[in-house]
Amino acid sequence: MTTLARRERGTFADMLDWLEAEFPAFPGFRPFSGAQMIRVEEFDEAGQYVLRAELPGIDPDKDVDIAIEEGLLTVKVERHEEKKEGGRSEFRYGTFTRTLRLPTGAAEDDVRATYHDGILEIRVPIAEASKPTAKHISIVKG
Repeated sequence: MTTLARRERGTFADMLDWLEAEFPAFPGFRPFSGAQMIRVEEFDEAGQYVLRAELPGIDPDKDVDIAIEEGLLTVKVERHEEKKEGGRSEFRYGTFTRTLRLPTGAAEDDVRATYHDGILEIRVPIAEASKPTAKHISIVKG
């Protein structure tokens, strides 16, 4: 089994997630630019790193860009606003980006992405990590 390296988002980001969950009357309220993030879940499954992202209502062919560089996986999404006369919207529009560190041994040249029912799934094979072995050092008396 591979251990995933997780980059901590920090207490403030967790607090914003909690506020959004506890007070649904203000969906999407994020007071600072860049704080609107793509919601994801990540896990390893059968030797693969799996990232699933909630992306309802987007066209993956036009609106999603996935890039890997120096061990970082970046998902960038553009959601375009449709102007309607009268009424209001609680939908989030604009550009959303999420960057996550891939686990050690991730095969960056063999990445696969699928989109189904509003969920983007990215799978990256992970090489079996060689188990560390202890090296014994002899002591010379002198």
